[in-house]
Amino acid sequence: MKALTYRGPSWVKVMSKPDPRIEHPGDVVLRVVRAAICGSDLHLYHGLVPDTRVGSTFGHEFAGVVEEVGPAVTTLKRGDRVVVPFNISCGACFFCQRGFTSVCDRSNTANEILSGVYGYSHTTGGYDGGQAEYVRVPYADVGPMKIPDDMDYEDVLFLSDILPTAYQAAEMGSIAQGDTVAIFGAGPVGLFAAKSAWLMGAGRVIVIDKEAYRLEFARAYARVETIHYEDAGRHDVVGRLRKMTENRGPDVCIDAVGCEASGSLLHKLTGLARLQAGAATALLWAVQAVRRAGHVVAIGVYGPPWNLVPLGELMNKGITLRAAQCNVKRYMPHLLEHIRAGRIDPKAIITHRGPLDAAPDLYRTFARKRDGCIKPVLVPNAA
Repeated sequence: MKALTYRGPSWVKVMSKPDPRIEHPGDVVLRVVRAAICGSDLHLYHGLVPDTRVGSTFGHEFAGVVEEVGPAVTTLKRGDRVVVPFNISCGACFFCQRGFTSVCDRSNTANEILSGVYGYSHTTGGYDGGQAEYVRVPYADVGPMKIPDDMDYEDVLFLSDILPTAYQAAEMGSIAQGDTVAIFGAGPVGLFAAKSAWLMGAGRVIVIDKEAYRLEFARAYARVETIHYEDAGRHDVVGRLRKMTENRGPDVCIDAVGCEASGSLLHKLTGLARLQAGAATALLWAVQAVRRAGHVVAIGVYGPPWNLVPLGELMNKGITLRAAQCNVKRYMPHLLEHIRAGRIDPKAIITHRGPLDAAPDLYRTFARKRDGCIKPVLVPNAA
C-alpha cells in the first residue's frame, strides 16, 4: 500500500509499505477514505516528539470502510463505514471502565502516561496512523463508531479528535452562563472550542492568534472577538485582555496552541534546547490573563517531562488548572447530535483537500500557514 512516512524533521514522503494485517483477534483493517492532518501532527513533523522513528506513518484523525475483520470482533463487519477515535483503548481496564479512555493502561506499553495513539511516535505505542491507504485498528469493538447512512465521511471525520477535544476543553473550563472565554489559538481546535463555549452559555468569546487570516476565519465561523497578538504588542496580550474585561481578566482561558506557541523568546529558546518540553507561551499568558479564581484549561499538546509553568501565580490567584488528552469515545454520540442539529458544521473548516500523494505539499502548506490553510484533509481512497 501507499502511506505517508516520516524521513526526518520537516521531511515526509509517500512510499510503499506492507499492507497492515490482522495481528490480534479483536483487530480490523480499515480502508481509509478520509485522513486529516492535525496541528499536533506538526509537532511530529518538526521533530519535537521523542522517539518518532524514520518510517513511521502519521495520522490519528481518519475514517473509512472495514475491509478485514478479526475472529473475535462482534460489532463490525466488512463494509461498515466507521470513524475512529485517536485514543486506542481496551475498554476493560480500570481507566476505560471509568470513561478515561485517553489513559488506557493496556494499549501503550511504552510508558505509564497515556494510552496508545495512532501515528504518534513510539512513546504512544508505535502504532501506524491513518495517513495511508489502509490501517490496522486494534480493540475494534471498543473504539470505532459506525457512520450513520445519511451522513458522509466529512460530516463526522473530526469526531476522531479535534471536535471532542475542543468540547471537552470547554467542559473542563466550567463555563457559566454569561462568562467571558479567551481562547489562545485560532486553529481548528480553537475554532471548535469557541463553538463549544457558545453552546455552554458563554457571553463573550475572544480568540487570540498571530495570523490575520485565521482570525478573519474565526470571526466568520465562530462569531468571536479577536486579538492579533503582534498588533497588540507581543507582551501586551495579557493587558489587552484585561482592558476588554473591566481589568479583571477572562473567566476562562483555554490554551489551544500547545508546545509550538510563538510570542516568547525565552520559551522558544528553552523549548528548542530541550530545557522544557516545547514553548509554553500560550499557557503562561492564559495563567497571567485569567481573572482571580478563574479557570485555565490546557488542551494544546505538550510532551513530558516538564514545562516552565508559573505555579506561584496559579496558587496565589486561586486558579483552577485542568488539562487532559480527550476521552474521545465519551463525547462522540453527543457531538453527533450537535452536528445533526446544525449547531456545529465541522467540515466547514476544511480548506484544503488532496490525494495521499499530495501529503508532503499539504504538510508544508499547513506548517507554514500558507494559502489560507485552516484544515487539510487527505483522500487516500474513494468512498
